[in-house]
Amino acid sequence: MTDTANTKLIQGRTGPWEIVMGLEIHAQVASRAKLFSGAAVGFGAGPNEQVSLVDAGFPGMLPTLNRHCVEQAVKTGLGLRAKINRRSQFDRKNYFYPDLPTGYQISQLFYPIVGEGVVEVEAEDGSFFNVGIERLHLEQDAGKLIHDLSPTESYVDLNRAGTALMEIVSKPDLRSPEEAVAYVKKIRTILIYLGTCDGDMEKGNLRADVNVSVCRAGNYDKFKETGDFSYLGTRCEIKNVNSFRFISQAIQYEARRQIEIIEDGGAVVQETRLFDPTKGETRSMRSKEEAMDYRYFPDPDLLPLDLEEAWIADIKASLPELPDEKRKRLMSEYGLSQYDAVVLISEQAKAEYFEAAAKGRDAKLVSNWVTNEVSARLAADGKDFSENPLPAAHVAELVKLIEEGVISSKIAKEVFDHVWNGEGSPSEVVEKHGLKQVTDTGAIEKAVDEIIAANPDKAAAVAEKPQAIGWFVGQVMKATGGKANPAAVNDILKAKLGL
Repeated sequence: MTDTANTKLIQGRTGPWEIVMGLEIHAQVASRAKLFSGAAVGFGAGPNEQVSLVDAGFPGMLPTLNRHCVEQAVKTGLGLRAKINRRSQFDRKNYFYPDLPTGYQISQLFYPIVGEGVVEVEAEDGSFFNVGIERLHLEQDAGKLIHDLSPTESYVDLNRAGTALMEIVSKPDLRSPEEAVAYVKKIRTILIYLGTCDGDMEKGNLRADVNVSVCRAGNYDKFKETGDFSYLGTRCEIKNVNSFRFISQAIQYEARRQIEIIEDGGAVVQETRLFDPTKGETRSMRSKEEAMDYRYFPDPDLLPLDLEEAWIADIKASLPELPDEKRKRLMSEYGLSQYDAVVLISEQAKAEYFEAAAKGRDAKLVSNWVTNEVSARLAADGKDFSENPLPAAHVAELVKLIEEGVISSKIAKEVFDHVWNGEGSPSEVVEKHGLKQVTDTGAIEKAVDEIIAANPDKAAAVAEKPQAIGWFVGQVMKATGGKANPAAVNDILKAKLGL
């Protein structure tokens, strides 16, 4: 895909185009029970082991609303800086599919539990942009059809049926694949901080429906000015995309597909599509349904949901420090750059680990070790920060040894290797392997004198080419096993070579 200087434009054969997107993020509510039954929720159970009579759609079974799921939805709405609707209503969305035993899904169309909000998102270049939240509503998940166990039959697993989902619907504020990915990452981070969804995309606990349309350059601004959707193109919805990479690939393919249709004189058909990651393309799934196609009506078995203001206030008071606030605090309290703070808050456990290690130490140096060496080792082992085996105290001690000149930054990496491999604390490793930095100027002078005496031609050349001193520094470090204090080496060499 060839972009113009403006990354929000795609160059077509007949001129530039703009992408316009809105996302519907489906987040599984962190709850031990389902939305309308007491059946367990969890990954890895055998087929149909977590199904109640309500989930299976047996006649006469009535839904009972899970209070905890409502609390999680309110908490999420507050985290998204959105309006909490004191009164909401559940509706039946009617459609027929083998993994939906009742023939309808209980959702919220007309009166959702959460209204409009806004999320601040960090772009790749360090700038920020806002994405409007249209609504958040609660709904129950469907089951799962399995087609690869038999050539002639399909199997139904209802373990997911009735599991509580939060559908977070954005406004059409996203303008590029990069923005879409950054937005989903930010929503995922907020949900994990709140503890309302574990964000596990591999298990399908967080997935996105991506609505993509294209319009001529300049039309999006006209839409923003007027609110007139006729300035925007026909949208297609790409269902259930469950990885950041696939979201980006699906958007790029779909935008280009729509542009080519229009430029060839055709018209984009509003439809639901699937993304095929193997082929890297979207394909038609079904024509796009509208609300009227589902024959929505208020669920007769569930009363409207009325929330007390005091209950909402109690939930708000219990909220943890959220990513935006944590980023700002890390910058002000520890003097970190915006980039460093953003990297640290990307994982709640990473930010907490940093703060535990940074007490009384050089915060920038601690940040570098946490985001580089520790992160790299965890990634290599396929772990995240919540599974980090290295105590934060060891990072703090390692940085202290560097600050006090006991070891150099170069030796510190060797010390870290030994510590990571379980050989003890940094101080124990330094003693065990004799890795203390040589600060004895007499010993360093002796090494310098020997190297200069053995290389008189190179010593003479340094006067004309001062940068050649680097060769001597390397030789001295080699002669001292990398333990000489680099600053002392440079000072002594400059004095001896007349620089």
